[in-house]
Amino acid sequence: MWCSCMHQSNHDIHTVVNVSGRYNLEKGIEEHFGKDFIERTKKEGYLDVENEKGEVLFRVTEESLTDRLNTKMHDACLQIDKNCRVLTVHGSADEIIPVEDALEFAKIIPNHKLHIIEEANHVYTKHQAELISVVLPFIKGA
Repeated sequence: MWCSCMHQSNHDIHTVVNVSGRYNLEKGIEEHFGKDFIERTKKEGYLDVENEKGEVLFRVTEESLTDRLNTKMHDACLQIDKNCRVLTVHGSADEIIPVEDALEFAKIIPNHKLHIIEEANHVYTKHQAELISVVLPFIKGA
């Protein structure tokens, strides 16, 4: 949702919620998929993301991977209309995406609110109630 909202040519998006979003989209891919991820994606047309049991959680297509690698978040953030309200929520103990990524969004998005949830991991395991208490009022416009 994040990237597609920012690439809209019109200004009809009024609210964006960015939960644990990655600012530098090139980071994390090699660690997640391995060094040969580009070659494997070109060969198969996709990569499957599996859990510890080998069950497929989701599929990443070559097209979506290429789109991610070609997206520069700084430029995309600059395209957000100044009247669009943006909330970034991030956990201070996020083990997947460093909290510094959230700070980067806060630096360049004009109508931006940043909320760091102390001790929360990437999926807010013990902090879902706080996540909800931050996101819902923002969506409702409070």
